Amino acid sequence: MTAFKSDFLNTLQERGFIHQCSDFEGLDALAAKGEATAYVGYDCTAPSLHIGNFLTMMMLYWLQQSGNKPITLMGGGTTMVGDPSGKDETRAMRTVAEIEANKASIRGVFAKVLRYGDGHADAIMLDNAEWLTKLNWIEMLRDVGRHFSVNRMLTMDSVRLRLEREQEMSFIEFNYMVCQAYDFTELSRRVGCRLQMGGSDQWGNIVNGVDLGRRMGTPQLFALTTPLLTTASGDKMGKTAKGAVWLNADQFSPYDFWQYWRNVEDADVVKFLKLFTVLPISEINRLAALGGSEINEAKKVLATEATALLHGRDAAVEAAETARRTFEEGALAETLPTVDIPRGEFAAGLGVLAAFVKAELVASNGEARRQIKGGGLRVNDVAVTDEKMVLTSANLTPEGVVKLSFGRKRHVLLRPA
Repeated sequence: MTAFKSDFLNTLQERGFIHQCSDFEGLDALAAKGEATAYVGYDCTAPSLHIGNFLTMMMLYWLQQSGNKPITLMGGGTTMVGDPSGKDETRAMRTVAEIEANKASIRGVFAKVLRYGDGHADAIMLDNAEWLTKLNWIEMLRDVGRHFSVNRMLTMDSVRLRLEREQEMSFIEFNYMVCQAYDFTELSRRVGCRLQMGGSDQWGNIVNGVDLGRRMGTPQLFALTTPLLTTASGDKMGKTAKGAVWLNADQFSPYDFWQYWRNVEDADVVKFLKLFTVLPISEINRLAALGGSEINEAKKVLATEATALLHGRDAAVEAAETARRTFEEGALAETLPTVDIPRGEFAAGLGVLAAFVKAELVASNGEARRQIKGGGLRVNDVAVTDEKMVLTSANLTPEGVVKLSFGRKRHVLLRPA
């Protein structure tokens, strides 16, 4: 393990964030002096960021803790183009109104992790629409486009893989790497940004920015990437039966977020404690030494600390207590995820298959049928054996809800509204 001069790189290395860097020595010297202003770009393709974005937010967190300045760059401009990285087909084009709505929904999450302000190491937020939407096409071709080799662009993974699979790539997508590279140069000029960070799938785009900066006369720029998130089983991290693990509470509740971390594979606990909590390494090493069933205590710590970081300590403690009452005491915790159902549906009778679909515990009636045959679905803690079962007001608990369960760990309350 390399010993760096800067707390920033030492921390990232110790916690497992580093995948590639364009120049460790130069970046280390810059960060050691507190002069490593760095950015991560976040396109506005959905109303919420996801768990992969949480990883790069943690890189910015540790940058700030080491006395350097983070920039969160909203992709108001690049979202109009669409990043082809890792995609087999062209992204759906979003309207300006959709992008603005997504941007507004996303912005608030960063302040959960970063400190914004006017100080030396305080974070700032910018939007690349501010400069990308004002560019003159001919000037852009002459001043920026001339520095790009089409031959080299065709070798980038985001382009090469699409072409090898004989999947069409639009001209607008082909320009995405030009826009991202120009962002880096523009941020260097405007706010002295010297480092761009991102997932390893962004390496080619980031290095393009480093090269463009050199050609356009900026100070030396640096690239740093983190490994793509995978589980110990080799699966891509961040997917659940409900879909993506979103960061906004209205998209993915704090309780669901807590449960996600509680249910990770045993082999991933230490890795995720280092990446997604701010616990000292000494405490993580203590938890790493736990064996057997004690690993579940380490998972609870992971779940509570990761949830506290994103949703606040109170929400994390409430989620942990809800889980404890539900699983350890068998009690009905009223803070479980709740879905409101029109009273008329209960009065008329709600089919059990439809109920589990409405609760988003299964994706379809067919999946519900398969789970019933396997004994996987329960109503008020009683296994469902009849797929034609109908829920009525008679199924309401004294608390006025119906508890639906998929397996031992996933529960939703249906409530007449």
